[in-house]
Amino acid sequence: MASVWGFAIYRASHDDYEDSFLPSGSMGGSPEEALDCACGLYLADAMMWRQEFPG
Repeated sequence: MASVWGFAIYRASHDDYEDSFLPSGSMGGSPEEALDCACGLYLADAMMWRQEFPG
């Protein structure tokens, strides 16, 4: 099973799918990262886009 997946977000306004990027800038990641990203966009969760780096 693949560990890195690409994903697209459905755009109801255009009735199509748009290739998407994760907050990290990557076009692929785990299914969980894609779902978190999509939920963050649709639910306007600004915390999804905040990246914290270990100090």
